[in-house]
Amino acid sequence: MTSSPAGVADVAVVGAGAAGAAAAFHLAAGGLEVLLLERASFPRSKPCGGGMAASMQGLFPFDLSPAVDSVIDQVRFTWCLDDPVTAVLPGDSPFWIVRRSVLDAYLVEQAQTAGATFLTDVAVESLQRAGDCWQLQSRGPEGKALQLKARAVVIADGSGSLLAARHGLGPSQPRYAETVSVEVDCEVSDPSTARFEFGLVRHGFCWTFPRKGGYSIGVGTFIGRDPANADAVLSQLLPSLSLPPLAGVRQPGCLRIWDGHHPLHGQGANAGLLVVGDAASLCDPFLAEGLRPALISGCRAAEALIPWLAGDSQALVGYSNRMRAEWGASMAWGKRIAQVFYRVPRVGYQLGIKRPTAPQRIAQILSGEMGYGDIAQRVIRRLLFQRN
Repeated sequence: MTSSPAGVADVAVVGAGAAGAAAAFHLAAGGLEVLLLERASFPRSKPCGGGMAASMQGLFPFDLSPAVDSVIDQVRFTWCLDDPVTAVLPGDSPFWIVRRSVLDAYLVEQAQTAGATFLTDVAVESLQRAGDCWQLQSRGPEGKALQLKARAVVIADGSGSLLAARHGLGPSQPRYAETVSVEVDCEVSDPSTARFEFGLVRHGFCWTFPRKGGYSIGVGTFIGRDPANADAVLSQLLPSLSLPPLAGVRQPGCLRIWDGHHPLHGQGANAGLLVVGDAASLCDPFLAEGLRPALISGCRAAEALIPWLAGDSQALVGYSNRMRAEWGASMAWGKRIAQVFYRVPRVGYQLGIKRPTAPQRIAQILSGEMGYGDIAQRVIRRLLFQRN
């Protein structure tokens, strides 16, 4: 590994969410000089259901359980709050519920312990190549201009990222799902059950995840341009949980969902750039899972950057290829399922969710034990045949 010039970090990670913090930890643990940059103050809240496969523990050498609020062992599906189906999750791969303010801060703490330098209130506005390194044109506290330099940059600035597309990473025109997230502090009746409601939202669904001291609830629409109409949906959903129709703190947001295979690493003039997490448009287009691809991509990006900085010119190509195989191949089928399911959701619920094996299959997908490719062709044929 070559040494960096004075004042030049090995890697700058832009964004301290789950993907960025995961990358920063592994890079610092690998002996690199890492700058982890975050535009907000920490800890900070982030609209997110907080569902995460417990199998993500395998990506880290430290225990993730201090950041886990609830362990889910079953998933309950309904259509218009009725016609329920319940699936038990595999015993060795449960589903975890986390709060992003807690998880992200915990991962950042681990990165700092490994040696990363963490700077908050730093907004990276642009990236410019300067010889063998990247200049990060940034604004610090009170708008003070900062000049930061690094040999490589991990772009992890979330669904609102402007940096990725500017440098040809990910889709040039990302596709978004509209969401409204609600955090409700209350007594939880069944802390081990996650709920998915498919009938109240046109072209989407609702989720209700129990967390410590309350619920994380979300409304999302995934195809077309119809608004989620969240207030009307929540006025029905919340009373079903014995909550007032206007309960909770509501935050509108968007999910940058997977929409095709795209380069996640820079080439030529953009060599040394990688994009991870929401900025890479990795969110599951069917079940809206974003934490698993965020953590996977952050860890895989670090694994590729370490040999690249040591002189392996093909290592970053390996990152894009690995994410395509490990995540994108399944999401290509997930996108096809979503396009059919959400256009005929009542049929999808009856022929998909209510089939004897379907809930267990979805539970296995959520737990990371199975991909969409394992079920897609049968599901799509069934839905299209019924639709026609």
